[in-house]
Amino acid sequence: MIKFTYNKHCVKKRLGQNFLINNDVINNIISSISPKSTDVMVEIGPGLGALTDHIYNIVHKLFVIEYDNDLVTKLLIAYSNIKNLEIFFKNVLEFDFFRIGNNYYNSIRVFGNLPYNISVSILLHLFKYNNIVDIHCMFQKEVADRLLACPGTKNYGRLSIISQYYCNITRLFDVYPQSFRPIPKINSTFLRLSPHKKYSCSMKNIKHLIKIVTLAFRNRRKILKNSLSELFNENTLINLKINPMLRAENLSVKQYCYLSNYISSL
Repeated sequence: MIKFTYNKHCVKKRLGQNFLINNDVINNIISSISPKSTDVMVEIGPGLGALTDHIYNIVHKLFVIEYDNDLVTKLLIAYSNIKNLEIFFKNVLEFDFFRIGNNYYNSIRVFGNLPYNISVSILLHLFKYNNIVDIHCMFQKEVADRLLACPGTKNYGRLSIISQYYCNITRLFDVYPQSFRPIPKINSTFLRLSPHKKYSCSMKNIKHLIKIVTLAFRNRRKILKNSLSELFNENTLINLKINPMLRAENLSVKQYCYLSNYISSL
């Protein structure tokens, strides 16, 4: 086990580092993930190994991705004798979750305490891979609220729709700032994201969905016949059973899928 020694001068703010130190939270995370001996798992941002220590001796194989070269050096030393653990010094946004090392994996589980400054980018990167069984990650509470938001609420938007298209999302528990060092100025939330095995509305082209929701929420107070006028006229919206007088936050994920598929069919 790596002994946690917090030194504020070693923290790299540009990497969004906040190290998890609360043992109760760590145990809750491990319990929520429920790792199995047959699992192949990938940890994003292991830091000083708070979660790594509990996972590697349970699972079949554990890969960890860390972008801080100083932390990578510590991890390589600490886990040098662990045969089923492999450490990558890499930007997670450039990591291929299909091919890890020299092997292709058709079933992996992902977890981690994500750097909050790029958490959304990481999540959108993970959505590209259909070999991910589930994702257990720590998010800024504000981002978690957006991921979980329902139509008609203030937090519902582009991120909610794209994420809920790909995954079923569950709030597991909230985490207070005092559980980290350095102490962040925000609360955190631990989520489970389970990719849909069968989509309620099959998407022909995800790029069209992204374009539509971006337009719709660019000015969320506009009604749809105005915010989406670049792509749809009023009659087309009516024919697609979309009320043109509604606003962006009033449409469900499935309705946005219908709009997207219409554009794809042109």
